Amino acid sequence: MVRDMNSADETGREVHWEGVYRTRDPAAVSWFQPVPTPSLELIRATGAPPSTAIIDVGGGASSLADHLLAAGYSDVTVLDIAPTALLRTRERLGPAAGRVSWIEADITRFVPARQYGLWHDRAVFHFLTDPADRDRYLDALKAGLADGGHLILATFGPDGPTRCSGLEVQRYSAEQLSRVLGPDYRLQQSLLDEHVTPGGGRQQFLFGWWSYRTDPGGNT
Repeated sequence: MVRDMNSADETGREVHWEGVYRTRDPAAVSWFQPVPTPSLELIRATGAPPSTAIIDVGGGASSLADHLLAAGYSDVTVLDIAPTALLRTRERLGPAAGRVSWIEADITRFVPARQYGLWHDRAVFHFLTDPADRDRYLDALKAGLADGGHLILATFGPDGPTRCSGLEVQRYSAEQLSRVLGPDYRLQQSLLDEHVTPGGGRQQFLFGWWSYRTDPGGNT
């Protein structure tokens, strides 16, 4: 597992999320999905071949890596701020964990060492309520997503919760996210998904797929 040295100094964000995963079963947190169906459907919709380099941002305790490996994807990276979340998923995967690259990092301080053909994030971006944090995330995204690649981003939707895990969140529509992302990201598909939490609550999520293409001439 790689620990990104640009994120090596412990932050309040890291303390919060490490505390969550040290004290709670990953299957009991509100955002848990036994099968990440909307994400998998959008990944398939991109047509990205199994050799595509995929990074799952904030995917420490998610089962997405399990399903990507089972589907034949061979270049999978999982990034999370909480080392315990990464550890639990590596333990769950067993020997298959060796087929995944693991990065411990705060995405707002992450400097990608390579580019990916597909960037996936379910439920990290909506916690970035500070515009400066959002800008730093977008800088990492721009550096880490290959030209011609795909972004799959999920946040709480317009009617989703205003708080999660004791923190305020920012809700988005697909149009609002497109404005935040900027003209290099072209929305291909979006959907609203009603997520049922382990406790039986319901949360509206907005999932979007954007293609990424830079154009020095300013046209998209």
